[in-house]
Amino acid sequence: MPPKAKDQAKKLTVKQERDARRAEKVQAMLAQQKRQQRNRRIGWIAGLGAGVVAVGLIVAFVVSSATPKVDPASISIGELKTYPGLTANHVTTTVDYEMTPPAGGDHNAVWLNCGVYDQPVPNENAVHALEHGAVWVTYDPALVDDAGVQTLRDELPSTYIVLSPFENLGAPVVASAWGNQVFLEGVDDTRLTDFVQKFWRSNDAPEPGAACTGGLNADGKVA
Repeated sequence: MPPKAKDQAKKLTVKQERDARRAEKVQAMLAQQKRQQRNRRIGWIAGLGAGVVAVGLIVAFVVSSATPKVDPASISIGELKTYPGLTANHVTTTVDYEMTPPAGGDHNAVWLNCGVYDQPVPNENAVHALEHGAVWVTYDPALVDDAGVQTLRDELPSTYIVLSPFENLGAPVVASAWGNQVFLEGVDDTRLTDFVQKFWRSNDAPEPGAACTGGLNADGKVA
């Protein structure tokens, strides 16, 4: 082969090698782009799957933990005392109630603010709170200690509840609502929970849902 032809073949071979290297680089870049795209798709699918799983777990938790609301009419309370036909007049004097503690009847025009009291509260004002749908939980301070009072506080709702001491109750704890009452054997008596479920803010009260604040703060209000 003449020298000139050899030089041309050599140059062609160098160009071909350069083109081949360029082609390899291009192929490598394309392969890298494909890997990145594939990884993004995998990440997106995994994220979507995790989101679906999370939503499913939340829905399952809500469904499994949801407790159907109990119909108050279906709750039966042992030894429940009822007082039908109570009057609800406003008076300015003390009232001689037919039950102790009072569970309804004529009362003061100013209601007792709901809350926790560490001293006895005026009957006539507390009865007005019952008229508004509150539950009045009284305890004999000679039979219930501070730990017992705390147990009651932990058990009761934070609103439309009056908790106060009442001497010589005849039971450790008494729960009263308008026209209804139960004498309890102690702070752990399960009937307290049933009573609150049945009568708390009940439509059996003459004025259910009326205010339980903005009235009288009696002595000894602690919460």
